[in-house]
Amino acid sequence: MTNAREAAFLLLSKIERDKSYSNLVLGESDSLSGLSKQDTLLARRIVKTVLERKITIDYNLSVYLTQPLKKLKPHVLTALRTGACQLLFMDKIPAPAAINESVKLVKKHGSAFASGLVNAVLRKIAAEGLKLPEQDDYINYISVKYSFPHYICRELADYYGRESAEKIMASSLGEKNIYIRVNSLKNEKIVSETEKCPVTDSCLIWKEKDSIPENADFKKGLFHVQDLSSQLCCKVLAPEKGQTVIDVCAAPGGKSMTIAEIMENTGRVISCDIYDHKLKLIEDTAQRLGIDIIETRKRDGSDKNSPLPEADRILCDVPCSGFGVTGKKPEIKYKEADEIKDLPSLQLEILENSASYLKKGGRLVYSTCTLLPQENARVCRTFLERNKNFKAIHTDDSIQGFRDGEFLTVLPYVYGCDGFFIAAFERTV
Repeated sequence: MTNAREAAFLLLSKIERDKSYSNLVLGESDSLSGLSKQDTLLARRIVKTVLERKITIDYNLSVYLTQPLKKLKPHVLTALRTGACQLLFMDKIPAPAAINESVKLVKKHGSAFASGLVNAVLRKIAAEGLKLPEQDDYINYISVKYSFPHYICRELADYYGRESAEKIMASSLGEKNIYIRVNSLKNEKIVSETEKCPVTDSCLIWKEKDSIPENADFKKGLFHVQDLSSQLCCKVLAPEKGQTVIDVCAAPGGKSMTIAEIMENTGRVISCDIYDHKLKLIEDTAQRLGIDIIETRKRDGSDKNSPLPEADRILCDVPCSGFGVTGKKPEIKYKEADEIKDLPSLQLEILENSASYLKKGGRLVYSTCTLLPQENARVCRTFLERNKNFKAIHTDDSIQGFRDGEFLTVLPYVYGCDGFFIAAFERTV
């Protein structure tokens, strides 16, 4: 029978093998079925901790290995990581239990020959504790300490400064708040356990232990799940009753819902995405919330041959590297630099195509959930250089964050939310 540690081992093996997002694997996998609530929580915690601390864990393993980690069989490396995770970052787990269970895993899953290696390395880690490299190489030091690749560490430190960069990386570790947006179209009070968010009255911090989709308030359409940063983005867009608003890259639809609620369900919101199943998700959410001004449209944001009506407001929340949401999807931060190098050109293409539908005097908001300047401020400056009929608008001063001219980055450690970039533009001609 599978226990918590084996379940975590199997989940991590699947995530590594299939390059899957952990939230999807944890949500869909059968590996947690049959476990007690306590074991399920333990398995989830091991998975999350291994993923968000992988560089740190691998550094500590390499101290005691005579061969590179990449030469180890995948199951052996995963067993070592799960064991080291428990020894280094989970205080309440006895060292013998973490070591012995890891040895059992390699024996059970076809790597009995490595049981001695696993036992020896984990015993050394248990005895010596957490190790970090020397601080004379600053980038390597913070890379290992916070488990971020060198190139991200370098970009963050250069752009935000060392102190802020380290706060950004530190804030991605550990449990994160779940934020919800109160449905202002319904007068019924939410009875579920929540905590008031100090930033905006429409936002609450979710405190219930049970699954949100099964929650009675959720089923009645009294709220939808949406991070605070996304709610602030909609605040900057500032849609008004009766306007036409286009949400260019709308899925999963949270911003479209918030926009429609701010507009008091009066006007027109066109929500676009390239996938049918995501459009269906938007439609289902709108129905649950009692919103009827949202129109879904299958459309690629970069496609110039798919026209849209002229709009008062346009939200252009473009595909990005996602480095602002590593607290929820830690595996994102291990993308290679080459995997994201083409994103700025795509982002600029979507932004310019979307801007062509904005009315004179209208507002367009460009946003991403990444913290890298090449996808954010640099894209926006290129846009302004190439489109003289647009000007940047200063974003809401009540929102705290890092400001680069008129552009705002919501830093994850300020509000405990996702890292998020917001830029607002007005069409002048």
